[in-house]
Amino acid sequence: MGQTLRRIRQRKKHLSRSLSRRPLQASASYTSGGGGEESMADNDIEDLEMQVVRYKPEGLDTLCKNTKFTRKELQIMYRGFKQECPTGIVNEETFKEIYAQFFPQGDASAYAHYVFNTFDHDHNGSISFEEFVMGLSVLSRGTFQERLQWAFSLYDVNGDGVITKEEMLDIVTAIYEMMGRYTEPSIDDTTAREHVERVFQKMDTNRDGVISVEEFMDTCRRDENITRGMSIFDTVL
Repeated sequence: MGQTLRRIRQRKKHLSRSLSRRPLQASASYTSGGGGEESMADNDIEDLEMQVVRYKPEGLDTLCKNTKFTRKELQIMYRGFKQECPTGIVNEETFKEIYAQFFPQGDASAYAHYVFNTFDHDHNGSISFEEFVMGLSVLSRGTFQERLQWAFSLYDVNGDGVITKEEMLDIVTAIYEMMGRYTEPSIDDTTAREHVERVFQKMDTNRDGVISVEEFMDTCRRDENITRGMSIFDTVL
């Protein structure tokens, strides 16, 4: 399992670097054409810049306060976000396609679905720019406490404030499916269930059959092995 966790961390760090740079790279490549294409690109960039100015300027100020990004970083990300997603939103299928590119050895669709739900705060089936940068801020620059809170929300699939054993098994299974052949030793349903059973017993300290956010946080802080295992969720983008 140690080798598997290291591979997951390496791939997720690569995913984080690649996607955080993508808006800036998209802006550069978009203006690299010549002649009429360059003129059109200039006009489009100017239009996008005007959109940044018109795009809820109070919202940008609020995002500066509520995230760990500067106003300039938010403007660059918004420009790239609009280029990649002209409608201004990311749907779940697009989100899954992004994950599939970085985990081709397995099936990332289930895990991407769960991550998408943590970003889609209003549960309308799409991720807005605000939701995107709020989630990215936590995952890329959040404190350990903030990342643990995000991990709890990932496991709390139905959002009822507690984690059931079935929910934990769903997430763990999705991770193994995503890693595919990189999972060493190979994991079957029985192994996954045994792993979940051990972790769940550690976290469910009052033995009520569910894990509260307090139990989750306390156990992760006290148990170094669980904390190391949970570190694979530190970043998702």
